[in-house]
Parts: sequence; C-alpha cells; structure tokens
Amino acid sequence: MATESATMQCSDVAAFVSALSFEDIPDDAVRLVERAALDTVGVTLAGTGTDTAARAASAVGFDDGDTTVLGSDGSRPLSDAVFVNATAGHCLDFDDVALAAMDGHPSVPMVAPLLAVGERRSVTGRDLITAYVAGFETQRYVSRPISPTHYEDGWHATSTVGTFGAAAAVARLLELSDAEVAHALNVAASMPAGLKRNFGSMTKPIHVGQAARSGTTAALLAAEGVTADDAAISGDRGFHDLYSSTEPAVDRLPDLGSDWALVEDGIDVKKYPCCYYTHAAIYGAAELAAERDVDPTEIETVHVTASQGAADALHHTDPSTGLEAKFSMEYVVARALVHGRVGLAAFDDDRIDDPDVQRVRERVSFETDPTVDYDSNAAQITLTTSSGTEYERVRDRPPGTHADPLTVDELHEKYRMCADRVLDSDTTEATLEMLSDLRTVEDTTELLAHF
Repeated sequence: MATESATMQCSDVAAFVSALSFEDIPDDAVRLVERAALDTVGVTLAGTGTDTAARAASAVGFDDGDTTVLGSDGSRPLSDAVFVNATAGHCLDFDDVALAAMDGHPSVPMVAPLLAVGERRSVTGRDLITAYVAGFETQRYVSRPISPTHYEDGWHATSTVGTFGAAAAVARLLELSDAEVAHALNVAASMPAGLKRNFGSMTKPIHVGQAARSGTTAALLAAEGVTADDAAISGDRGFHDLYSSTEPAVDRLPDLGSDWALVEDGIDVKKYPCCYYTHAAIYGAAELAAERDVDPTEIETVHVTASQGAADALHHTDPSTGLEAKFSMEYVVARALVHGRVGLAAFDDDRIDDPDVQRVRERVSFETDPTVDYDSNAAQITLTTSSGTEYERVRDRPPGTHADPLTVDELHEKYRMCADRVLDSDTTEATLEMLSDLRTVEDTTELLAHF
C-alpha cells in the first residue's frame, strides 16, 4: 500500500503544471512536440475514414457545436468533438508511442483536447506546445511508480495514464492555479479505464476517445470549482494502489522541470500502422526479403522471437479483420516478406485474405524470448526456404525511435499519405507547414479552419 508521504506527489506535479511556461521548455522538446502534433493530426485525419471512427461519431449524434471535428464539414459540442477526434487518432494504431517513458501512446489522448480547448480560447501555438509538455511530463510522473506492472497486469496504459495527461494539458491551457490543477488530476484519478483484452477490436481506439474526454472533463470541472480528495492518485487505495499489483515505486519519481522525459525518453514515431511490438520484425523481414531477393513462393518456414510484452499484445494468429491484423505478428511479417512494405492498405478488410500473404502467414511461427526484457521491441527472424537455405535477421529496435528518428522527409511523407485521404493537396501542404512550425501559429482557430 502507498505510504502517506506519497500523498504530496500530486501537489508537486500540480505546481509544475501551473507554473510551466514556453520559455522553460528545452528547444529539443519544442521541436519534438511540433513533430508529434504533425504526426498525430495526420493519423487522425486518416483515421476518420475508418468504420470505427464513423460509428463513434454516429454514437454521439450530430448536434451542432462550436468545436471542429477533423476531416468533417461539421462541428460538435466540445466534449463530443474531443471524443470523436481522439478515437479517430487511434483507429489506425499509427500514432506515436513513448514506451521508455510511460508504456503507451502519449500524444493521441492529448492533441484532440488541446485543439478543442485551444480553438475555444483562441490560444497560440506556443500555448499548445506548453500544455502538451505539461501533459507529457505528467503522464511520465504518474506512470513511473507503477510501470511496467500496470501494463503487464492488463491495463491499456495509453487510456489509463493518458487520462491524466489530458487533464494536465487542458489544465495548463486553462491557466488553472496549483490547487485547481491538483483537483483536476485527482478528479481524473476516478476516471481511468481500458483493458488490453480489447486490443484488436473497435473498442481499443474508443479507450483513447474516452480518456481524452475524461481528462478534458476533469480539468473543466476543476475550473468550475469541483474538488477531489488530495490523495486520490498516490494515497492509500488511490490510483497507484488499485491499478498495480505491486508496491508503487515512489522512489522512481522524476525531478519535474529538471529531468525532461521528452528529452531523455522522447517519442517514437510509427513507420507502420499497427502494434508497435511488430515493427522491428516488419522492418527486419522487409530488409531480409530485399537483400536476399527471397521468392515468397519458396518460403518454407519463418520463425519469429520477441518479448513477452509482444506476446501479450499480439493475440491474433489468423486475423479475419484489419483490426485483428494490426495485432498479428504472423500476418504483418508475412505481408512484409511478400510485398516488401506494410502500409495503410495492408489493413483494409478486403486485403487480409491475399492468398500470397496467407500462404506465408501459415508458415510463420511466433514465440517469446525469455532472455529479453518484458517490454523490449527487439525481434529475431529466421527464414528457411524450400531448398533448405536459412537466413536470419535481428533488429534490436524498430525504425523511428527517439534515438533513431524518422527523417523530416519521412515524417512529411507519412503526413501526406494520411492527410491526402481527407484533404486536397493544397490544404495538406498548408497544414503541414503550419504544424511543422507550430510555435509561430498566432491563433489555433486559423489552423483548425483548414480542417
């Protein structure tokens, strides 16, 4: 159980959030936020075309409001717009991750709330960046004492921890006081939810929509004077106690404002629109096929080893839908070997039964490597051809990590690929330019007018 001394943690993070200014933020972190905003808006635009996003939008109705829904001519009330946009942002599982910092996707629960509240208040790009940093650092602060146990126990950390990130980010944008931020976070402590059991289903992106809406609501409630127990996060039977099966490691808390998670742990931008645990294997398989000129019809066996974390997330050996395929090591490796790439179209439902891919998928076996860390993204591939030739490839990490980021050209190419599904080319280029230099945007409403 948490100790009583741990109850002061919320006041520490609240003081950090309320006092944070753009000038406090390291230049490297500012640039990372601009990249994250560009990437998240792009994948959200592409996600609006999915069946899940359409159903989520229909479920909340089509009432007119004053908040932009990305990729749509209409607008919604703020809470509904946040829910719909955040859900769309996670529908393709193409959004960024921060496994080193918090075992989840940091941007997608925060960007939709920031754009919505930013539009309402006509804030600047610098304000958005500052609020994003407040939310990102809060996510790391809240998750650190219970990571990775929280995720290993079956919670979807993007949704649970992301609720606190959204609350802190919106609280910063609303310029709440220390006490109000603390209440926002403690209100949020009653809201986290999301089960890994629902990975590969429509409900997974709904987790994010709900987290974004819940965090936003928590901050708006605090702004209206709603209070909460001051130890709801780290006190006895608070969030840390109830959402982790092991003793919370409060000694692992970072020094806010000095240890910047954005700089030290960073953000990993996805190259492929599927579970991040598959990315090293996809990249390795594509490399192997290209370098060895492997004929897919001559593939006899493919053996993949990865971490236990990968095995826990990748439930679908023989996927029947695009959503399931995003969580199938067997399918994505086969796709990479046959086609040399895994793009958005690979997860269209009518592409899953590609006979060439299915032939190879049936020859892919996947097991865990007990020698690697639970949440490692490393993968080893051993391929044997019908002639008995064996090839092997080991990838320690996926492409696009904080240590080895996508190039500017690669990031822009990804944005265009996503945005062009919804926007005309001129609008794609205009929004790419504004988001890439978000710090210079004078009014968020000018940016959102393009969507």
